[in-house]
Amino acid sequence: MTKPLTGKIALVAGATRGAGRQIAVQLGAAGATVYATGRSSRVGRSEMDRPETIEETAELVTAAGGTGIAVRVDHLVPDEVRALVERIDAEQGRLDVLVNDIWGGDPLITWEKPVWEQPLEAGFRTLRLAIDTHIITSHFALPLLIRRPGGLVVEIGDGTKDYNDAHYRLSLFYDLAKVSVNRLAFSQSHELEPHGGTAVALTPGWIRSESMLEHFGVTEENWRDGAAKDPHFLISETPAFVGRAVAALAADEERARWSGKSVSAGELAQVYGFTDLDGSRPDGFRYINEVVHGGKPADVSGYR
Repeated sequence: MTKPLTGKIALVAGATRGAGRQIAVQLGAAGATVYATGRSSRVGRSEMDRPETIEETAELVTAAGGTGIAVRVDHLVPDEVRALVERIDAEQGRLDVLVNDIWGGDPLITWEKPVWEQPLEAGFRTLRLAIDTHIITSHFALPLLIRRPGGLVVEIGDGTKDYNDAHYRLSLFYDLAKVSVNRLAFSQSHELEPHGGTAVALTPGWIRSESMLEHFGVTEENWRDGAAKDPHFLISETPAFVGRAVAALAADEERARWSGKSVSAGELAQVYGFTDLDGSRPDGFRYINEVVHGGKPADVSGYR
């Protein structure tokens, strides 16, 4: 059976771990050739100082059925991003999917402190990692993507537009970063439209990234034990869920219906029918809105 993304070329910028890694893997599972980029490599770690590497991601892409290509890139350095896109052009002559998932700001956030108690240097570094990286990458990658109509840009953030518009995200800098990512998709959708391109803002729900599992002191095998620390953790999802959401968008010939919109993986699962690895369809942000913010006891019935 032909995989729907066979012959397609994708760039997942920020593919070292978490959502980015599994977006790359799930695009590979659908047959794509995926360039997986990030700063953490077997030759050195980024400021995140975590063990995951882009080489591991590329190997997982290939094992899933695609072709994974690891490229160490700092997406804040224009010359490195320019060289990356020139390489993709030279090797493939096309780019069909761009996923802007670059982040790396978690260690810099001072949570639940007002702006006058925030360290400015760390705050502005957060914004650069969250916003400048995405803009720099799109600046160099989109001329290649628009050579053919039908190109897709996915901006990965945290929170839909509706959710972020209504809720403070526990830090001015984090709040601004995540609102901005959604707006980047909206702006790019207008700029891509004349070229037959689509841009979508996509958020996972409560994602069980490597660092989140560590925070809860669990593994993917016993993740439900994390409910002892926070009972709402039962609504959480694997990074593969948002990865499958991106793969579904990329395979949809009518993907332009989503252009400029801000959606969650849970919303797209209801439309495309994909599931998380356990066969469920967690609707994380609907749960957070209705149960967590509604002050109700933890109960995922009807939400996954």
